[in-house]
Amino acid sequence: MASKSAKTAQEILMADFQALVRDTEKLLEHTATLAGDQADELREQIHDSLLRARETLQLTQDSVREQGQAALSATEDYVQSNPWQSIGIAAGVGFLIGLLATPR
Repeated sequence: MASKSAKTAQEILMADFQALVRDTEKLLEHTATLAGDQADELREQIHDSLLRARETLQLTQDSVREQGQAALSATEDYVQSNPWQSIGIAAGVGFLIGLLATPR
C-alpha cells in the first residue's frame, strides 16, 4: 500500500513537472508577443505549477522517508528478536557476495 501511494505521488510529481515545462516553453515562445495582462497570467500559471510541483516533491520525500524509517524499524526489531538468525543471514549474504566478487 505504501508503495502504491509512493507510485501515485511520483506520477503526480512527473505530471506537475511536465506541466511546468510546457508552461515555461509557452512563456518563452510568447515572450515577444505577449503584453501586460497576458504575460502576467502566464507567469502566474507557471508559478502555480512550480508550487504544486514543490508540494508534491515534499510529499514524495516525506513518504519515502517514512517508508525508510518503517523498514529500518522493522529490521532493527527483527535483528533484536532474532540475533543468531540475523548473523547467519548476514554471513550467507557476505559469502554469496564474496563468491560473486572473486575472479573466475
